Amino acid sequence: MFPDILKKQRKLLNLSHEQVSTRVGIERSYYTKIENGLRPSVKVAQAIGRVLSIDWTIFFNENCAKNAQRKTA
Repeated sequence: MFPDILKKQRKLLNLSHEQVSTRVGIERSYYTKIENGLRPSVKVAQAIGRVLSIDWTIFFNENCAKNAQRKTA
């Protein structure tokens, strides 16, 4: 899940929640919520992807797969 990826990558880059949120341009509390599982907007997801050097679509992939399963069932 994306929260685990965010935490791992942030720690790998030796960044704090404050540093990531400042670089993304959002409040620290909002970033903390995202790292705890809140799905961000596409714009914020893209910015986090750039800051943490990750694929921003990780925030939406799980949801897309679930929706696809519902449509075929």
